[in-house]
Amino acid sequence: MTTPVKGPASYFPSIEKKYGRPIAEWKELIRTSPLAKHMELVAWLKTEHGLGHGHANALVAHTLAEGSDQ
Repeated sequence: MTTPVKGPASYFPSIEKKYGRPIAEWKELIRTSPLAKHMELVAWLKTEHGLGHGHANALVAHTLAEGSDQ
């Protein structure tokens, strides 16, 4: 039995389905953005790419958490 995905990553299947891009592409957009602050990135994804707040927030949170692990 597989463990259910929790946290921001739990949004990933619906993000890919709704917006038609793989998560890796979204993360690359976030990493290469000139913006650095969490809410700036969320607002940018919402205005420039049409993401909903929850989806944008999940992508940014997950991507920034990965960056802090390195």
